[in-house]
Amino acid sequence: MAKNEGQIVIKKYANRRLYNTGTSTYVTLEDLAEMVKRGEDFTVQDAKSGDDITHSVLTQIIFEQESKTGNTLLPISFLRQLITYYGDQMQMVVPSFLEHSMRAFTEQQAQMREQVNRAFGESPLGKNLQLPIQMVEDQVRRNTEMFQKAMQMFSPFMTPPAKETKKAEAKDIDELKEQLRALQNKLDNL
Repeated sequence: MAKNEGQIVIKKYANRRLYNTGTSTYVTLEDLAEMVKRGEDFTVQDAKSGDDITHSVLTQIIFEQESKTGNTLLPISFLRQLITYYGDQMQMVVPSFLEHSMRAFTEQQAQMREQVNRAFGESPLGKNLQLPIQMVEDQVRRNTEMFQKAMQMFSPFMTPPAKETKKAEAKDIDELKEQLRALQNKLDNL
């Protein structure tokens, strides 16, 4: 799909079809997901009213991605925590915090890739998977702690039970370990 100068406008029609005005073609949610991954900036407008519905379409893409594969990015504990902020005084703070956290995570991910490349070169990770696993565990732990500290700063009376938090963190780390093992198996099979 060609990228227009400026922002691409996607029109959503009543029959739920999406039309890319930049390429004059109909697109799917999967096509829009690929555009996001390529860094293409677009807005989605209701074809009849002209309302900006980008947020709901991006949310729909996330929902489909989460349900399409067994590998989910949003753990249940995170979703539950997020739901609790709707209608709360924290609702106004959460979006900017999450945006900042994702930006920091992206930067840290690039640093982790550099460290792995320095440690293992451009070849597959080889048999030693302990360093990448440890790096991911440390990163998850730091991000979780940062999120909890920020939320407690704004709401000091609302502290989650430590036992439940540690159990959720351990489950998330176990899921990440399993995903890394599966990735290593795929690399070994190549």
